[in-house]
Amino acid sequence: MAPGAEGIVRAVAAAVHRFADDGVVPNNPTLPLLVYPGALDLPGADPAAACEALFAANGWGGSWRDGIYPFPHYHSTAHEVLGICRGEAKVRFGGNAGIALTVRAGDVVVIPAGVGHQNLGASADFLVVGAYPRGQRWDLCRGAAEERPQVLDNIARVPLPAADPVYGADGPLVEHWLRRA
Repeated sequence: MAPGAEGIVRAVAAAVHRFADDGVVPNNPTLPLLVYPGALDLPGADPAAACEALFAANGWGGSWRDGIYPFPHYHSTAHEVLGICRGEAKVRFGGNAGIALTVRAGDVVVIPAGVGHQNLGASADFLVVGAYPRGQRWDLCRGAAEERPQVLDNIARVPLPAADPVYGADGPLVEHWLRRA
């Protein structure tokens, strides 16, 4: 665990979700989506800053603060972590054939390259911090037919992160992604 994370990180079991290519959203053939429900006990004053610091300490940077796009999309050139800092939202993961989950403040979602996500509705105070493994730059793909050949190659080439964005050298990402590579 990263220094200083002890106060905000809770040990939780990850929910693991695998999605097949649906012909529009490729998803990821080898890496599952990981959801860490209630993993963060964020401070009320600036929960986003605490989330950003935790992710950065574990090698995930390029962070941003906002919401989640309301249209189906995915990233073919980077894995992504979402830390829910305020409010809640119903988010569909895995494309139209995927699952809709309600994510709430304190939840973390680790999205492998290629896995679709879409905000289906959120509370007015919804705030997310997103970040990417060091050195990875995200693209924005919407499932257009002309994207298909290149994104499949991109997804296959995205390197694995060095550490879990929440738990560092240990944690669900290490177990489900790194030890199976």
